[in-house]
Amino acid sequence: MTRFVGVRDMVRWVSSRAPQAVIAGMVDYLDEDFRRWEQFERAPRVASHTPYGVIELMPTSDFEKYAFKYVNGHPSNPTLGFQTVTAFGLLSDVRNGYPILLAEMTLLTALRTAATSALVARQLARPDSTVMGMIGSGSQAEFQALGMRAALGINTLRVWDTDPLAMQKFVRNLEPLGFDIRIASSAADATAGADVVTTCTADKALATVLRDDMVQPGMHINAIGGDCPGKTELDPAILDRSTVFVEHTAQTRIEGEIQQKPESFPVTEFWQVLTGDAPGRVAADQITVFDSVGFAIEDFTALRYLSDQVLGTEYEVQIDLVAEPDDPKDLFGMVGVLAPIV
Repeated sequence: MTRFVGVRDMVRWVSSRAPQAVIAGMVDYLDEDFRRWEQFERAPRVASHTPYGVIELMPTSDFEKYAFKYVNGHPSNPTLGFQTVTAFGLLSDVRNGYPILLAEMTLLTALRTAATSALVARQLARPDSTVMGMIGSGSQAEFQALGMRAALGINTLRVWDTDPLAMQKFVRNLEPLGFDIRIASSAADATAGADVVTTCTADKALATVLRDDMVQPGMHINAIGGDCPGKTELDPAILDRSTVFVEHTAQTRIEGEIQQKPESFPVTEFWQVLTGDAPGRVAADQITVFDSVGFAIEDFTALRYLSDQVLGTEYEVQIDLVAEPDDPKDLFGMVGVLAPIV
Protein backbone atom coordinates (compact mmCIF):
# COMPACT_ATOMS: atom_id res chain seq x y z
CA MET A 1 0.00 0.00 0.00
CA THR A 2 1.06 3.59 -0.66
CA ARG A 3 0.46 6.51 1.66
CA PHE A 4 -1.63 9.28 0.06
CA VAL A 5 -2.26 12.91 1.01
CA GLY A 6 -4.98 14.44 -1.14
CA VAL A 7 -6.21 18.01 -1.31
CA ARG A 8 -8.71 17.64 1.54
CA ASP A 9 -6.14 16.21 3.94
CA MET A 10 -3.45 18.68 2.86
CA VAL A 11 -5.82 21.55 3.64
CA ARG A 12 -6.70 20.00 7.01
CA TRP A 13 -3.04 19.44 7.92
CA VAL A 14 -1.87 22.94 6.93
CA SER A 15 -4.85 24.56 8.66
CA SER A 16 -4.21 22.59 11.84
CA ARG A 17 -0.60 23.79 11.97
CA ALA A 18 -1.09 27.27 10.40
CA PRO A 19 0.65 28.03 7.08
CA GLN A 20 3.44 30.11 8.60
CA ALA A 21 4.38 27.31 10.99
CA VAL A 22 4.49 24.81 8.12
CA ILE A 23 6.70 27.16 6.10
CA ALA A 24 9.02 27.68 9.07
CA GLY A 25 9.32 23.94 9.62
CA MET A 26 10.05 23.35 5.97
CA VAL A 27 12.80 25.99 6.04
CA ASP A 28 14.77 23.81 8.46
CA TYR A 29 14.41 20.77 6.16
CA LEU A 30 15.47 22.85 3.16
CA ASP A 31 18.51 24.09 5.05
CA GLU A 32 19.54 20.46 5.64
CA ASP A 33 19.09 19.43 2.01
CA PHE A 34 20.74 22.52 0.49
CA ARG A 35 23.77 21.79 2.65
CA ARG A 36 24.01 18.31 1.10
CA TRP A 37 23.19 19.55 -2.41
CA GLU A 38 26.03 17.67 -4.06
CA GLN A 39 24.67 14.34 -2.80
CA PHE A 40 21.62 14.67 -5.08
CA GLU A 41 21.12 13.93 -8.74
CA ARG A 42 20.85 17.33 -10.40
CA ALA A 43 19.40 17.86 -13.85
CA PRO A 44 17.15 20.51 -15.39
CA ARG A 45 13.47 19.65 -15.43
CA VAL A 46 11.89 17.87 -18.39
CA ALA A 47 9.52 20.34 -20.01
CA SER A 48 6.89 20.05 -22.74
CA HIS A 49 6.00 23.47 -24.12
CA THR A 50 2.87 24.21 -26.13
CA PRO A 51 1.11 27.44 -27.13
CA TYR A 52 -1.13 26.90 -24.08
CA GLY A 53 1.60 26.59 -21.48
CA VAL A 54 4.09 24.09 -20.16
CA ILE A 55 3.92 20.68 -18.46
CA GLU A 56 7.01 19.59 -16.58
CA LEU A 57 8.48 16.67 -14.69
CA MET A 58 10.98 17.49 -11.93
CA PRO A 59 12.91 14.39 -10.74
CA THR A 60 15.77 13.93 -8.30
CA SER A 61 17.26 11.39 -5.89
CA ASP A 62 19.63 11.31 -2.95
CA PHE A 63 20.16 7.60 -3.71
CA GLU A 64 18.06 6.60 -0.72
CA LYS A 65 14.81 8.21 -1.80
CA TYR A 66 13.62 9.25 -5.25
CA ALA A 67 11.06 11.98 -5.90
CA PHE A 68 9.38 13.64 -8.82
CA LYS A 69 6.82 16.38 -9.27
CA TYR A 70 4.39 16.80 -12.17
CA VAL A 71 3.58 20.48 -12.60
CA ASN A 72 1.96 22.67 -15.23
CA GLY A 73 2.15 26.39 -15.94
CA HIS A 74 -0.69 27.86 -18.01
CA PRO A 75 -0.87 31.68 -17.68
CA SER A 76 -4.29 32.00 -19.35
CA ASN A 77 -5.93 29.43 -17.07
CA PRO A 78 -7.55 31.92 -14.64
CA THR A 79 -9.59 33.44 -17.48
CA LEU A 80 -10.95 29.93 -18.11
CA GLY A 81 -11.68 29.19 -14.48
CA PHE A 82 -8.56 27.10 -13.85
CA GLN A 83 -5.45 27.73 -11.75
CA THR A 84 -2.25 28.81 -13.47
CA VAL A 85 -0.21 26.12 -11.71
CA THR A 86 -1.20 22.69 -10.37
CA ALA A 87 0.96 19.80 -9.25
CA PHE A 88 1.26 16.42 -7.63
CA GLY A 89 4.31 14.45 -6.55
CA LEU A 90 5.66 11.13 -5.41
CA LEU A 91 8.36 9.96 -3.01
CA SER A 92 9.73 6.42 -3.38
CA ASP A 93 12.30 4.05 -1.91
CA VAL A 94 15.26 3.43 -4.23
CA ARG A 95 15.92 0.01 -2.66
CA ASN A 96 12.84 -1.54 -4.25
CA GLY A 97 11.41 1.27 -6.37
CA TYR A 98 8.09 1.18 -4.52
CA PRO A 99 6.24 4.46 -3.98
CA ILE A 100 6.12 5.60 -0.36
CA LEU A 101 3.98 8.72 -0.58
CA LEU A 102 1.78 10.22 -3.28
CA ALA A 103 0.61 13.76 -2.58
CA GLU A 104 -1.09 16.79 -4.00
CA MET A 105 1.52 19.47 -4.58
CA THR A 106 -0.37 22.56 -5.69
CA LEU A 107 -0.57 23.75 -2.09
CA LEU A 108 2.65 22.03 -1.10
CA THR A 109 4.58 23.78 -3.88
CA ALA A 110 3.33 27.18 -2.75
CA LEU A 111 4.53 26.37 0.76
CA ARG A 112 7.94 25.09 -0.39
CA THR A 113 8.43 28.08 -2.71
CA ALA A 114 7.78 30.41 0.21
CA ALA A 115 10.05 28.35 2.44
CA THR A 116 12.86 28.50 -0.14
CA SER A 117 12.45 32.27 -0.44
CA ALA A 118 12.53 32.53 3.35
CA LEU A 119 15.68 30.42 3.67
CA VAL A 120 17.48 32.51 1.05
CA ALA A 121 16.30 35.82 2.53
CA ARG A 122 17.51 34.72 5.97
CA GLN A 123 21.01 34.53 4.45
CA LEU A 124 20.97 37.34 1.89
CA ALA A 125 18.59 40.08 3.00
CA ARG A 126 19.69 42.71 5.49
CA PRO A 127 18.78 41.48 8.98
CA ASP A 128 17.16 44.84 9.78
CA SER A 129 14.69 44.52 6.87
CA THR A 130 11.18 45.66 7.80
CA VAL A 131 9.33 46.45 4.54
CA MET A 132 8.49 44.11 1.68
CA GLY A 133 7.39 45.36 -1.74
CA MET A 134 5.41 42.86 -3.77
CA ILE A 135 4.78 42.97 -7.51
CA GLY A 136 2.11 40.39 -8.22
CA SER A 137 -0.59 39.27 -5.79
CA GLY A 138 -1.70 35.98 -7.30
CA SER A 139 -1.71 32.50 -5.82
CA GLN A 140 1.83 32.63 -4.41
CA ALA A 141 1.63 36.06 -2.79
CA GLU A 142 0.24 35.29 0.66
CA PHE A 143 2.63 32.35 1.12
CA GLN A 144 5.58 34.57 0.19
CA ALA A 145 4.54 37.18 2.73
CA LEU A 146 4.28 34.55 5.46
CA GLY A 147 7.68 33.18 4.49
CA MET A 148 9.34 36.57 4.82
CA ARG A 149 7.70 37.12 8.18
CA ALA A 150 8.94 33.72 9.34
CA ALA A 151 12.48 34.51 8.16
CA LEU A 152 12.86 38.22 8.89
CA GLY A 153 9.88 39.30 10.97
CA ILE A 154 8.53 41.51 8.17
CA ASN A 155 4.97 42.70 8.80
CA THR A 156 4.81 45.75 6.52
CA LEU A 157 3.75 45.00 2.95
CA ARG A 158 3.32 47.19 -0.11
CA VAL A 159 1.60 45.39 -2.98
CA TRP A 160 0.93 46.11 -6.63
CA ASP A 161 -0.86 44.04 -9.26
CA THR A 162 -2.54 44.89 -12.54
CA ASP A 163 -5.62 43.09 -11.22
CA PRO A 164 -7.39 45.14 -8.50
CA LEU A 165 -9.40 42.11 -7.40
CA ALA A 166 -6.21 40.15 -6.77
CA MET A 167 -4.92 42.92 -4.52
CA GLN A 168 -8.21 43.02 -2.63
CA LYS A 169 -8.01 39.25 -2.16
CA PHE A 170 -4.47 39.63 -0.83
CA VAL A 171 -5.52 42.24 1.73
CA ARG A 172 -8.58 40.22 2.74
CA ASN A 173 -6.47 37.13 3.41
CA LEU A 174 -3.54 38.72 5.23
CA GLU A 175 -4.84 41.68 7.22
CA PRO A 176 -6.52 39.35 9.76
CA LEU A 177 -3.08 37.77 10.30
CA GLY A 178 -1.61 41.03 11.54
CA PHE A 179 0.09 42.45 8.45
CA ASP A 180 0.20 46.19 7.73
CA ILE A 181 -0.70 46.31 4.03
CA ARG A 182 -0.93 49.21 1.62
CA ILE A 183 -2.19 48.80 -1.94
CA ALA A 184 0.26 50.71 -4.08
CA SER A 185 -0.53 52.84 -7.10
CA SER A 186 2.22 51.27 -9.24
CA ALA A 187 5.14 48.88 -9.12
CA ALA A 188 7.43 51.83 -8.41
CA ASP A 189 5.21 52.88 -5.51
CA ALA A 190 5.22 49.34 -4.08
CA THR A 191 9.00 49.08 -4.13
CA ALA A 192 9.85 52.59 -2.93
CA GLY A 193 11.56 52.23 0.45
CA ALA A 194 11.31 48.43 0.44
CA ASP A 195 14.07 46.31 1.93
CA VAL A 196 12.92 43.12 0.20
CA VAL A 197 11.17 43.05 -3.18
CA THR A 198 9.36 39.97 -4.46
CA THR A 199 8.34 39.73 -8.11
CA CYS A 200 5.79 37.06 -8.89
CA THR A 201 3.75 37.61 -12.02
CA ALA A 202 2.14 35.06 -14.30
CA ASP A 203 2.45 36.40 -17.85
CA LYS A 204 4.56 34.13 -20.04
CA ALA A 205 6.59 36.95 -21.56
CA LEU A 206 9.92 38.75 -21.50
CA ALA A 207 8.53 41.49 -19.30
CA THR A 208 10.06 44.22 -17.14
CA VAL A 209 7.95 44.52 -14.01
CA LEU A 210 10.91 45.80 -11.96
CA ARG A 211 12.93 48.58 -13.58
CA ASP A 212 16.51 49.37 -12.72
CA ASP A 213 15.57 52.81 -11.34
CA MET A 214 13.29 51.16 -8.75
CA VAL A 215 16.16 49.26 -7.15
CA GLN A 216 18.02 50.92 -4.30
CA PRO A 217 21.29 49.91 -2.63
CA GLY A 218 20.82 47.25 0.04
CA MET A 219 17.71 45.67 -1.47
CA HIS A 220 17.22 41.93 -1.62
CA ILE A 221 15.24 40.97 -4.73
CA ASN A 222 13.32 37.71 -4.60
CA ALA A 223 12.60 37.06 -8.30
CA ILE A 224 10.35 34.00 -8.43
CA GLY A 225 8.08 34.66 -11.41
CA GLY A 226 10.53 33.99 -14.23
CA ASP A 227 10.43 30.22 -14.49
CA CYS A 228 10.49 29.19 -18.14
CA PRO A 229 12.20 30.16 -21.40
CA GLY A 230 10.88 33.46 -22.69
CA LYS A 231 9.57 34.63 -19.29
CA THR A 232 11.41 37.22 -17.20
CA GLU A 233 10.49 40.05 -14.82
CA LEU A 234 13.62 42.10 -14.18
CA ASP A 235 15.29 44.85 -16.16
CA PRO A 236 18.57 43.17 -17.17
CA ALA A 237 20.44 46.25 -15.97
CA ILE A 238 19.53 45.24 -12.41
CA LEU A 239 21.52 42.03 -12.79
CA ASP A 240 24.61 43.95 -13.85
CA ARG A 241 24.87 45.76 -10.50
CA SER A 242 23.73 42.88 -8.29
CA THR A 243 25.14 39.68 -6.87
CA VAL A 244 22.96 36.95 -8.34
CA PHE A 245 22.21 33.68 -6.57
CA VAL A 246 20.54 30.68 -8.20
CA GLU A 247 19.47 27.14 -7.41
CA HIS A 248 20.87 25.07 -10.29
CA THR A 249 22.84 27.13 -12.78
CA ALA A 250 22.13 25.01 -15.86
CA GLN A 251 18.38 25.24 -15.35
CA THR A 252 18.37 28.93 -14.40
CA ARG A 253 20.31 29.91 -17.51
CA ILE A 254 17.43 28.43 -19.53
CA GLU A 255 14.49 29.60 -17.46
CA GLY A 256 15.52 32.38 -15.07
CA GLU A 257 16.30 36.06 -15.26
CA ILE A 258 19.83 35.26 -16.38
CA GLN A 259 18.49 33.85 -19.66
CA GLN A 260 18.87 37.50 -20.70
CA LYS A 261 22.61 37.28 -20.10
CA PRO A 262 25.50 35.42 -21.78
CA GLU A 263 26.70 32.08 -20.44
CA SER A 264 29.69 33.86 -18.91
CA PHE A 265 27.51 35.97 -16.62
CA PRO A 266 28.62 35.15 -13.05
CA VAL A 267 26.22 33.59 -10.55
CA THR A 268 26.52 31.77 -7.23
CA GLU A 269 24.59 28.62 -6.43
CA PHE A 270 22.88 29.23 -3.10
CA TRP A 271 23.94 25.96 -1.48
CA GLN A 272 27.50 27.25 -1.59
CA VAL A 273 26.55 30.10 0.75
CA LEU A 274 25.19 27.68 3.35
CA THR A 275 28.27 25.46 3.21
CA GLY A 276 30.65 28.41 3.38
CA ASP A 277 32.05 27.78 -0.10
CA ALA A 278 30.91 31.20 -1.34
CA PRO A 279 30.02 34.51 0.32
CA GLY A 280 26.45 35.75 0.61
CA ARG A 281 25.74 39.36 1.51
CA VAL A 282 29.01 41.10 2.35
CA ALA A 283 27.88 44.74 2.59
CA ALA A 284 24.80 46.63 3.74
CA ASP A 285 24.52 48.48 0.42
CA GLN A 286 24.95 45.34 -1.70
CA ILE A 287 22.03 44.41 -3.99
CA THR A 288 21.30 40.69 -3.88
CA VAL A 289 19.07 38.86 -6.35
CA PHE A 290 17.66 35.38 -5.85
CA ASP A 291 16.89 34.27 -9.41
CA SER A 292 14.60 31.42 -8.42
CA VAL A 293 12.98 29.05 -10.90
CA GLY A 294 12.26 26.18 -8.51
CA PHE A 295 14.29 23.00 -8.50
CA ALA A 296 13.50 19.33 -7.94
CA ILE A 297 15.52 19.08 -4.73
CA GLU A 298 13.13 21.57 -3.12
CA ASP A 299 10.20 19.34 -4.07
CA PHE A 300 12.08 16.32 -2.69
CA THR A 301 12.46 18.24 0.57
CA ALA A 302 8.80 19.24 0.66
CA LEU A 303 7.72 15.62 0.20
CA ARG A 304 10.24 14.44 2.81
CA TYR A 305 8.93 17.02 5.28
CA LEU A 306 5.30 16.16 4.57
CA SER A 307 6.03 12.44 4.89
CA ASP A 308 7.61 12.89 8.30
CA GLN A 309 4.91 15.22 9.58
CA VAL A 310 1.82 13.21 8.60
CA LEU A 311 3.15 9.68 9.17
CA GLY A 312 0.58 7.73 11.16
CA THR A 313 -1.81 10.67 11.48
CA GLU A 314 -5.36 11.26 10.27
CA TYR A 315 -4.02 13.39 7.43
CA GLU A 316 -3.02 10.44 5.24
CA VAL A 317 -4.75 7.37 3.85
CA GLN A 318 -3.52 4.13 2.31
CA ILE A 319 -4.19 3.42 -1.38
CA ASP A 320 -3.42 0.34 -3.47
CA LEU A 321 -1.37 2.12 -6.10
CA VAL A 322 0.95 -0.80 -6.87
CA ALA A 323 -0.17 -4.33 -7.69
CA GLU A 324 1.22 -6.74 -5.09
CA PRO A 325 0.54 -10.41 -5.98
CA ASP A 326 1.09 -13.03 -3.29
CA ASP A 327 3.77 -14.52 -5.54
CA PRO A 328 5.87 -11.64 -6.93
CA LYS A 329 6.51 -13.71 -10.07
CA ASP A 330 2.81 -14.37 -10.70
CA LEU A 331 1.25 -11.06 -11.71
CA PHE A 332 -1.13 -12.82 -14.11
CA GLY A 333 -2.48 -14.86 -11.23
CA MET A 334 -4.20 -11.76 -9.91
CA VAL A 335 -6.50 -11.68 -12.95
CA GLY A 336 -6.11 -15.00 -14.72
CA VAL A 337 -8.63 -16.90 -12.57
CA LEU A 338 -11.24 -14.38 -13.66
CA ALA A 339 -10.38 -14.45 -17.35
CA PRO A 340 -13.20 -15.86 -19.52
CA ILE A 341 -12.60 -19.07 -21.51
CA VAL A 342 -12.82 -18.45 -25.28
